[in-house]
Amino acid sequence: MRESNFMSQISESANEDVQLPHKKISAPPHELKEVRLHRRFASLRAISALILREMQTSHGRASGGYLWAIAEPVGGIALLTLIFSAGFRTPPMGTNFAIFYATGIVPFMAYLDMSGKVANSIRYSKPLLAYPAVTFADALVARILFNTITHIIVASLIFTGICWVMETRTDPQFDQIALGMVMALLLATAVGAMNCFLFEAFTWWQPIWSILMKPLFLVSCIFFVFDNIPLPYRDYLWWNPLVHVVGQMRHAFYPSYYGDYISYMYVFGLSLGILALGLALLVRYHRDLQNS
Repeated sequence: MRESNFMSQISESANEDVQLPHKKISAPPHELKEVRLHRRFASLRAISALILREMQTSHGRASGGYLWAIAEPVGGIALLTLIFSAGFRTPPMGTNFAIFYATGIVPFMAYLDMSGKVANSIRYSKPLLAYPAVTFADALVARILFNTITHIIVASLIFTGICWVMETRTDPQFDQIALGMVMALLLATAVGAMNCFLFEAFTWWQPIWSILMKPLFLVSCIFFVFDNIPLPYRDYLWWNPLVHVVGQMRHAFYPSYYGDYISYMYVFGLSLGILALGLALLVRYHRDLQNS
């Protein structure tokens, strides 16, 4: 009996020794921060993936794939060149109508095709823009790079083929040809970026723009020379930037053709101004356009 009382006293004392006053445990001085993993060169990876997607979807089901993206414009321009060469024996400049027509139609088609492709960049890549790793800028840059490379290859094949097969009596200046292509592609990029916003923001603008582009083929000096246009229509036509682009391309093949009316400041200034405005609108409203 005494032993049991003794053991109970020991257990109670032990419990009293073990019981400590409760203290409030404070939070650690350094709070844990959220760790976000950023992939290196995320934009470059996204642009590369979009370019590969563009190559696969452009005639992807046809045999040859991307080659058709080059063969189609080359074949179309070559066919038109042969048809018009048969009907117009004497060109307004030089002795060969094929090269005269090609110097006009090649930059014009490059502008027309690239501006349309860039204008539909957001609509084309809209499902992919839902992913955080893909931005509207990636979609724009991917389409610009892809179509720039394509049209440089197309222009090289057409000009080289005509000069190799026919006696053109021209003296191509490669730096001037490159300048003409830069003018055409920069203008196409600027107009495409602006229309990329306008097509998504205003549904009625795309059909109106399509109507406005119909007569562009006739007023861009593809079949004639700007200097032969009578006044005052020549002054009105000067404001068409494609007239300067075509004039620059013809100056590159015909060194005796000076093209005093060509204004690089007008073409580059207009292109950069439209591009800056289009990009500013896209940066401000691209999320609204994606969710619309």
